[in-house]
Amino acid sequence: MNDDIAIKIEGLTKIYKIFDRPLDRVKEALNPFHKRYSKDFYALNDVSFEIKKGETVGIIGKNGAGKSTLLKIITGVLTPTSGSVEVNGRIASLLELGAGFNPEMTGIENIYMNGSVMGYDKKEMDDKIEAIIDFADIGDFIHQPVKMYSSGMFARLAFAMNSTLEPDVLIVDEALAVGDFMFQFKCMQRFKELQQKGSTILFVTHSTQEIVSSCNRAIFFNEGKLMCDSRDVEMVVYKYERFIRNVDRVAEINHNTQLTAVDKTPVNSSVNERRMGSHEAIIKDIIFETSDEILRSGQKVEGKIIIEATRYFPSVVFGFSVKNVNGDVLWGDNTLSLSQELSLNPGENILNFSTHINLVAGEYLLYVGLADISGAERKELDQRWPVKQIKVIANRNMAEGYVYAPVFFYPE
Repeated sequence: MNDDIAIKIEGLTKIYKIFDRPLDRVKEALNPFHKRYSKDFYALNDVSFEIKKGETVGIIGKNGAGKSTLLKIITGVLTPTSGSVEVNGRIASLLELGAGFNPEMTGIENIYMNGSVMGYDKKEMDDKIEAIIDFADIGDFIHQPVKMYSSGMFARLAFAMNSTLEPDVLIVDEALAVGDFMFQFKCMQRFKELQQKGSTILFVTHSTQEIVSSCNRAIFFNEGKLMCDSRDVEMVVYKYERFIRNVDRVAEINHNTQLTAVDKTPVNSSVNERRMGSHEAIIKDIIFETSDEILRSGQKVEGKIIIEATRYFPSVVFGFSVKNVNGDVLWGDNTLSLSQELSLNPGENILNFSTHINLVAGEYLLYVGLADISGAERKELDQRWPVKQIKVIANRNMAEGYVYAPVFFYPE
């Protein structure tokens, strides 16, 4: 394996036997003619890819897609049915909470034990122990058996230990979701530190926002197969969103009745727009009162949203969000959260809007979406990601941050 490769996976397959009844397992084991009573379930099916050193890779997919199985095989918790995995360097993982901890041992004892398993000697662990304890911040519980810990304490101790040891490869599987706000903030700051130091990070989460903002590569899994792998993280997230929203299936069903006007409102190539939905109704345009689309911080902005529908929709939701160049969602709202009922008539519909632009001066991207919520299942009609670029100007620059909220100081 090349020195610049952190993880190399070739033809990885993991098969589980599925039995309809517990008795069938015994029948298959004892049958003299090797008759099968089981079915094969492919948790992973011939997966191959390489991860370079220093990459932060987000892994997304629905529950049961094979994400956790992949990580467990990489860390050696599971053995593959076929294929191979090579890891270059020390590896640390946060998989199931408490995995690798001895419940009868104290937090400190578990730190030393896990450090030894990772290949660190006692002197190295002595140098790290205070930093681990400070980051975990679980007080006197560090001296108590971990069987007394809450799930949040497990997460704190596990992340503190694995990240402070600065492994070559760090694997995180949804373990951070149980932490409170400040713990999650500390974790993201540590993520950035590890990235700057060249650690390789594999990050499994259902939050596509965290994937976009934290990762420089994304991999999309479904039913054990690798569906998409790219350093264009937004593109992978887009394909995943299409999949989980059944956009392609809905579009195929409605192929003969799709709105022909969608061809008259092509994607905005200047902002690399990606568009999805059944297009039974489309967002034709968003028009600001300022024709040059230059908005002023702190000022009221009004405009119109033009929607064209092929038929009557008794209940729809329209929403928008604003992102910065890093893909961070800075602001957003929708008619559903406002408890505002919205329906569409056949033909052109105009929706007026009014808001205040409380963003610092800069350039941003506007994302919009329209969905049918008339039935039991939400159906995407038109999602435009992003639809256009907007520019915000201000009378003064803020000292820092994203929000335009000037402070005025008055001497007493």
